[in-house]
Amino acid sequence: QVQLVESGGGLVQAGGSLRLSCAASGRTGGAYGVGWFRQVPGRDREFVAGISWTTLYADSVKGRFTVSRDNAKNTALLQMNSLKPEDTAVYYCAATYEVKTGYSSSWLAQADQYEYWGQGTQVTVSS
Repeated sequence: QVQLVESGGGLVQAGGSLRLSCAASGRTGGAYGVGWFRQVPGRDREFVAGISWTTLYADSVKGRFTVSRDNAKNTALLQMNSLKPEDTAVYYCAATYEVKTGYSSSWLAQADQYEYWGQGTQVTVSS
């Protein structure tokens, strides 16, 4: 069983930066793909960024967020710069160990493509 633990959330002023970390344990070898999602109370969970053989970003975070991974450490990172109040949410990392077929990376944005989820970390951006 894989466990994912997010860290790095907190309170930051608009324009500031945070770096979220997602550490995986319970399985050897890196995940096929890792995604970051966020959720605000009363709204659906939304895709933020994902990484596999390529990266994919939501339009709302392009140019501000960067997703990366360190397979040797079984860790994925989400560097968030130029944060805005509308980035306030609980951020979740998710991982899949299933190989996806096809050439499109659009699956990175689909929550049902991931088998494992972390517990979430709160990010609050004040104006």
